[in-house]
Amino acid sequence: MGLIKTSLYNGIAVSVKIATAILLNKILASYVGPAGYAVLGQFQNGLALTLSLAGGILAAGITKGTAEHFGNEIWQRAIWQTAVKLVLAASVIMSCAILFTAPWLSLALLNRTDMGSIFIWAALALPAIGANNVLLAIVNGKKETGAYVTANILGSFITLFVVGYFTYVWGLYGALLGLAISPAILLLGSGAIVSRLDWFNTRLLWGPLHKNVLKELLGYGLMGLTSALIVPLSHILIRNHLYQSFDLSAAGYWQASWKISEIYLMIVISTLSVYYLPRLAEIKKYSELKKEILSVYIIVLPIVIVGALLIYNLRDFIIATLFSKEFLPMRELFFWQLTGDVLKIGSWVLSFIMVARAMFSFFIITEIIFSLSFYLLSILFVKHQGIEGVSIAYAINYFFYWISMIFIFFRLKSSMDK
Repeated sequence: MGLIKTSLYNGIAVSVKIATAILLNKILASYVGPAGYAVLGQFQNGLALTLSLAGGILAAGITKGTAEHFGNEIWQRAIWQTAVKLVLAASVIMSCAILFTAPWLSLALLNRTDMGSIFIWAALALPAIGANNVLLAIVNGKKETGAYVTANILGSFITLFVVGYFTYVWGLYGALLGLAISPAILLLGSGAIVSRLDWFNTRLLWGPLHKNVLKELLGYGLMGLTSALIVPLSHILIRNHLYQSFDLSAAGYWQASWKISEIYLMIVISTLSVYYLPRLAEIKKYSELKKEILSVYIIVLPIVIVGALLIYNLRDFIIATLFSKEFLPMRELFFWQLTGDVLKIGSWVLSFIMVARAMFSFFIITEIIFSLSFYLLSILFVKHQGIEGVSIAYAINYFFYWISMIFIFFRLKSSMDK
């Protein structure tokens, strides 16, 4: 399935996800306010880190390995069986760790002492979340776009209902609880959809640990671990810096601007994950890789630029619609935030190559360097430009990240078939 067809097909799921995200965002903003929104951002970053450590870091490796060995069912089964064992072990270990440290996590991450039970619920949900991640990674690698899209649509509605209802009933506590357990509930929908596929059988997922694929999966796990630790941690530190420099509402304004970026970039990022990563894993020749990248740039960059321009011109309407009047101070973040979004997608088109080509060292080094530089640039520019400084730092950071990705891309020329 080509990029345009995949984009249109996946666009249905993304449209649903965007619509539900907008509605859910409005509910959250109305019930928790800017300060509560900052707390949600802290929890989501912490949860993302936890989910990655509980096996989510292997998803890219599962997808890439499944796609790369598309015609070799024996090797695919070895990948899946090894991944299931690793994810099960990781999720149990992380669950136990969170159960014993829940009160400390509440204070350290949320600056509150009354949210320890949220982390207990998150710990109990981890194994189911890990299983769901494995299923979706396999389906993506098998290029079962229909099943993948359907699972994501169902997941969007489940998340909206669970998080929205809990927020309505219990406010900030309910929002955090919904975010903690809703990913686990998605397993019910994903399992029902995947079980209908002709080739799928649960017996394919259980078997011995295959040492010949363990090394490759652990390599991807190390890549994922780097992102899981460094990226959310940098955001947590930036949010804390804004809180200390101004107040919790300022951190909420930045979190809100980041959420807007997540929503409108969703269609691009999800299409790259569904189509682009498996496609890059198949390519053997440099000339073909170059052609594929150019075709993606021709389609993707204009979409992102037009979207950024529309959002900038409609920023007051968007703030009022997605949030509330309390969030109006965030309008000064839009220009640099949206500029950073364009630079981010431009660089990500190339950075996917590192994942598809198993360029572990380059990926890990660049993730560490540019996550650290984002934090340091934020401190520098916030000091001189106020809250707008964090968005300026975001744009500058991705400008240099894109340059580094171009350099890495040209290095591939000597190591691939012409």
